[in-house]
Amino acid sequence: MTERAFDLGAKLIAVLVAIFLVTPILVIFPLSFTADSLMIFPLPGVSMRWYVDFFTNPVWLTALRNSLMLAVVTMVVATVLGTLAALGLVRLSRGWRSVISTLLLSPLIVPVIIIGVGTFFYFARLGLAGSFFGLVLAHTVLALPLVIIAVTATLEGFDPNLVRAAYASGAAPFPAFWQVTRPLIMPGIVTGATFAFITSFDEIVCVIFLGGPEFRTLPRQIWSGAKETVTPTIAVAAVLLVIASVVMTLVVEALRKRAQRLSKGAAR
Repeated sequence: MTERAFDLGAKLIAVLVAIFLVTPILVIFPLSFTADSLMIFPLPGVSMRWYVDFFTNPVWLTALRNSLMLAVVTMVVATVLGTLAALGLVRLSRGWRSVISTLLLSPLIVPVIIIGVGTFFYFARLGLAGSFFGLVLAHTVLALPLVIIAVTATLEGFDPNLVRAAYASGAAPFPAFWQVTRPLIMPGIVTGATFAFITSFDEIVCVIFLGGPEFRTLPRQIWSGAKETVTPTIAVAAVLLVIASVVMTLVVEALRKRAQRLSKGAAR
């Protein structure tokens, strides 16, 4: 009974902590449907006017387009580079793998504000500050470790004898990768690409430093709106960000389960 009571208490504490963390996010949803021009509780009425305002306002639509464009380009670049880096890391000796992995994964440890400031001064010398290409590079640096981790985790269960068999059958390196390695590690690649998209789509610090005064992404527009004019349209934008993150998380979870099924099938 003591063990059962302890287990029940641990689950209760976990549920309370989860509710405490999720509640501020859930509050945004009803606020986006308010009929008033202020975000207050209780709601004076329910209306879709702020969703109409978001999808008809050129400022918000431009910010959403910029966020999607930046996230997609960053996802492609980070996924390609991260996959290549993971394929190279698994072939290195343990010592070199630890050293290079530490360098590649360092953006996860260094605070984003330091990366933003350092990148700004470095890119200013190269003439990349305030450019879309500079933002893609900065976001790729932030997203690259996530892709490497996801693909490396998939490669840990990959049997290299399959590639050797392809080589023995006369396959060149690229066809062997594309037809043998890629299908088996695809869940890790897609998982890394999803995390890269989310990282770029939600990022604001590097955008503030490198985006220039005219380039507005959705998080930056939310930040500007919170400082200047607080309207429920900000809540609508926040709801869209939350929905995008939840959808991407569900995709990652589905891919993780698929990877487990593939691993069990390969083992059998």
